[in-house]
Order: sequence, then C-alpha cells, then structure tokens
Amino acid sequence: MSFRLPPRVALVLGGGGLKGFAHIGVLRAFRERGVKPAVVAGSSIGALLAAAYAGGMSVEEMELRATSLRKHDLFRLDHLHMVTKRMLSPSLYLAGPLEHLVDEIVPRGTFADLPMPLLVNCVDLERAAQTVWGLPGLQDVRVAEAVYASCALPGFFPPRVVGGRTCADGGVIDNLPVVPASYGVDGVIAVDVGSTNMATARRIQDKGFAAIFMRAAQTMMRTMQLGSLGRWSGPPLFLIRPEVWQFNWFSFAHTRRLIEAGYVAAHAALDSMGDCLMGPGGVFPKRTVEVSIDRDACIGCRTCAIMAPGMIAMDETGKAVVTRATAEWSRADGDFVHQCPTKAIKVMALEGDSRRATMEWRTQPDEDFVASD
Repeated sequence: MSFRLPPRVALVLGGGGLKGFAHIGVLRAFRERGVKPAVVAGSSIGALLAAAYAGGMSVEEMELRATSLRKHDLFRLDHLHMVTKRMLSPSLYLAGPLEHLVDEIVPRGTFADLPMPLLVNCVDLERAAQTVWGLPGLQDVRVAEAVYASCALPGFFPPRVVGGRTCADGGVIDNLPVVPASYGVDGVIAVDVGSTNMATARRIQDKGFAAIFMRAAQTMMRTMQLGSLGRWSGPPLFLIRPEVWQFNWFSFAHTRRLIEAGYVAAHAALDSMGDCLMGPGGVFPKRTVEVSIDRDACIGCRTCAIMAPGMIAMDETGKAVVTRATAEWSRADGDFVHQCPTKAIKVMALEGDSRRATMEWRTQPDEDFVASD
C-alpha cells in the first residue's frame, strides 16, 4: 500500500528498557520502504539506537549486538558503594558496563561532528529541567556522554555530568520527545515502546523497592506522554506502537521477538499512513470508537465525568452515562477509560460493520520489572 511523506520528517524513538529493541525492527522496515528521516531523536534506549543510526551503524549490526547482549553485560551491582556509602550510594548498578555498551554503539565525537541531526533527551537533575543535547547551542559535547546520561535511570545507574550539567534518564521528563523533535520539520513519526499500554502489576508491594520505583516511574512517564500528545499543536504526528506491552522491561530473553514486533508494526503503520502526514497537523492514526458503560460495575465516583465532560455525564441515580457514544480518537485520546477504578467503561473500535476491543483498554497480564535472562 502507498504512503506519502513530506520533505522533512523527524523520527522519535521512545524509552522503555529493553523493549526498545523493537526500534531496530522499525529501522529495518523503514530502510526497506525507503523512509529516510531528516532528524532522529530519542530518550533512554531510544537515544542509544537513534545515535547508532545517526552515526551510520547498519541495522544488521544493531540486531547482532542486541541479540548477543546478556544481563551481566549491563547490570552489575555496585556492592562497594552500597556498603561504604549506604544511602549515599549513587545507584544500584555500576556505571562501567553501560558506559562500555554506549561507547561501542554510538559514534565518537560531538553532535556537531555527526552526518545528520541527532537529539538526545535528558533531565538536568540540579535544575529539574529538560535538556535536549543536539539542539543549537547544545552540540559541543560528546555524543557518548549525552547518550549514557539519557540511559541512566535514576537509582539504577549514576547520573553523568555533561557540559557542566548533571544529567540522567530523559524518560524522567519526556519519554517520547516529540516536541523538541518537531521544530523545523514537516511531520513526525514517533515510536512508543514503553509507557502507554500498561499491564496490570499485581502484588507490586511484594516485589521490592526497584519494582515499586519502576512502576511509579512508568506511571509518571505515561501520564506526561499522554498530556503532551493530548495538547499536540505541531506538525502531523504518526504514532507507532509495537505490541510489546507483555514483555518485561529488563528481560534479555525475547530480543528477536521484540525486533520482529517493531518490524511488523512499522510496516503496518506505513501501509495505513496514506497522506496523513501531508496535512496541517493532528495525531494519527485515528479510528472510530464506540464507548459504553457497564452500569452494574459503575460506582458513581465521577472520575470519567470530570476527565471527559464532553462524553460522560452523571444521571439522576448517580451513575455515569455516555452522552456521545462514538468519537474519532487517536492513540492519545481516551485516558479517562484507563482511570476508571472498576473498569466499567468499555471501548470498541468500529471497523466497518464489526467491533473489536481496543488494545489500549483490554485486561492485560501481570508485568514484572526485575532484570532477567
């Protein structure tokens, strides 16, 4: 199927732990279909792979390195500092393995030395502000230093001083940095692998502080991302969401499946894209959905009516009712459905005469956050 792209398109690769291996499949599909972004941007593992791409690394080499990576190559406990510094230890894991991985993958030199524009999203911890390395005025630092910082999840890896700023994982402030990437381009393609589809995490209180921290961080990332997309006023944006929600953030056991999921999702996205990136704006793809409420399950908490007053109201019995049953939604819409404490709101995607439950609001399996082989 055909698609058309405007002259300058930015490709944004989101964070999501090792789920980000799906980006490799996306890049492979784009190469096959002749998609050549003018700008690449990323957070966390998205920044790592965006930098590799900007430096000219082949998809085959990315895939070889990803499939050969093992837990001990990345996660090594910092026993010394945990014993000697205790609560003042900067992180659970040593910086060395992550530094080595970054140095092997990203191009040498500064952002100004790269053959194409690259944006690496970080958070400046001291200023509590977003820092996007690669923007004008923020190019005279080593790419490897910025990428390490963007991957350094607070508490897991120590932060890094980059250009005089103490920086850490960009996902803390913007897991899918579409806004900085949108400046000066005609369209944006963003690949979300980490924060929008959230599986149920039962017994989270029994899985340790690392799992609790990661769950809180993912919730924060998801909320900020949906807010950013919901307020989108830039050029047309196409959101690709590979089906990787069921995989562990830190599992090394499913690399090939993750890459394949990104490959399939990218081809499907291009097949359905058509001319949507040639228009004036909006978030795509859009679909017609039908919203309904299970009145037996509704407890009348009003959360849905507060969040979506144009679609939900409360009736005289104190139950929620739908005032507009169908709508045209992008994947940035409908967060109020997820917020229902009793899962009383149902969403069906309308496809011709058929209806199907949408992936975003299905009941999903438990998710874990412990690094595993």
